[in-house]
Amino acid sequence: MKEALNHLRRADPVLSDIIHRVGDYRMDFREPTFETLVRSIVYQQLSGKVARVIFDRLVAAAGGELTPAAILKLRPSRMRSVGLSAQKTAYIRDLARHTRDGTLVFEELPQLSDEEVIERLTTVKGIGVWTAHMFLMFALRRPNVLPVGDLGIRAAVRKAYGLTELPKPTEIVDIAERWHPYCSVASWYLWRSLEPKAEV
Repeated sequence: MKEALNHLRRADPVLSDIIHRVGDYRMDFREPTFETLVRSIVYQQLSGKVARVIFDRLVAAAGGELTPAAILKLRPSRMRSVGLSAQKTAYIRDLARHTRDGTLVFEELPQLSDEEVIERLTTVKGIGVWTAHMFLMFALRRPNVLPVGDLGIRAAVRKAYGLTELPKPTEIVDIAERWHPYCSVASWYLWRSLEPKAEV
């Protein structure tokens, strides 16, 4: 990690200042499993607090463990009753079917390239590039992921680099050119830079 931080500090004075303000790098990783991907779907477009309540209710409804079989045993109406939208219920059930049928094998993902992982995951209804990027970063621990479509990243870049508008994905790609091969680390610091304690 020292190597990554030294590289980012040298390569980008703006990011160097953010690293100094935010402090130690502490990415919270999860296991690259079915449950982690279900969690990502539940958390899409919801505040963390609300999503956590819904996710915990879903785990309880599934008998304490989220597996494809446990999800598919639940009626869609039961899934809706824990707070899931009809859309997210359909997405999670589609993921369960892909996993059960072997068209998505989680054990194979660590051996695949970032592009191949994105290709596999986005075959599931409701899993887009953003969710695939989050899985690459937080579950597969890939060091060089740049989630250009993430609103937090766009807001952080606008603020840090003094832009008048939210940058387009292509603009972020240009700015991030100097961060390679540690875009995941840079992204983590950008997210943290929006937190109040990073303003000091």
